[in-house]
Amino acid sequence: MSETAAATGADDLIHLELKNGRVVIRLRPDLAPQHADRFRSLAAEGFYDNTPFHRVIDGFMAQGGDPTGTGTGGSSLPDLKSEFTNKARFVRGTLGAARTAHPHSANSQFFIMFAPAPSLDGQYTIFGEVVEGMELVDQIKRGAGSSGMVSEPDRIVRMRPAAEAA
Repeated sequence: MSETAAATGADDLIHLELKNGRVVIRLRPDLAPQHADRFRSLAAEGFYDNTPFHRVIDGFMAQGGDPTGTGTGGSSLPDLKSEFTNKARFVRGTLGAARTAHPHSANSQFFIMFAPAPSLDGQYTIFGEVVEGMELVDQIKRGAGSSGMVSEPDRIVRMRPAAEAA
């Protein structure tokens, strides 16, 4: 964890409850303030509860945040402009904003990296990092084939800002 991440406040901690336990995410508003705020807001309203990890590629990432489970859904809020940075890299545990081929199309979908992916650096918005429970993320059911789409996917049990998670 970087010093900048360590300096963020308790308001930037998110509790992600999976079937096997709790994952703690630290948002990075220092890198992507709009994306961190969107994720925090959606988590606070319960948007992510029971949504699937619909696309999971072994050795790459687990993608969730789409209530339809198809990879085409999002929230009712407008899409966000990209907040690409050269200050951070896609490494194990990084949270990135999923999007279409259009760089300003991120909405509610996100992904958590299983391993480094330098090809994503500067191409996708980094807005958080797993600080506890990565071993639980590693247990998320993987998809089949190159698309990584998962039949009968694992789901987010509950996700809330830590201050509201009690």
